[in-house]
Amino acid sequence: VQLVESGGGLVQPGGSLRLSCAASGFTFGSYIMSWYRQTPGKERELVAAISSAGTSTNYGDSVKGRFTIARANAKNTVYLQMNSLKPEDTAVYYCYLRTGVRDYWGQGTQVTVSS
Repeated sequence: VQLVESGGGLVQPGGSLRLSCAASGFTFGSYIMSWYRQTPGKERELVAAISSAGTSTNYGDSVKGRFTIARANAKNTVYLQMNSLKPEDTAVYYCYLRTGVRDYWGQGTQVTVSS
């Protein structure tokens, strides 16, 4: 299993970024996919999750109304569209897969929101 995030970077407050997670090594369309984020000294927190078919989503309270998770099963990719970014959104963002056997994390992509 491989999860490879991309799309992070430096953005000004109020700006937007789109993260991508390219997945391989498993039947992508059969699993819930999630995005988490982590800042130094804090535990990873759920940002968003999406059902296997993409018909159901769930968001952390701090990002509701600003972030959108989506997936393209034909491309084995899950996305996180982040709008109206705030300095407190600064974190390393991780793609996450939970199977019946174990959990998998990507390497993470840094998002920095600063003027």
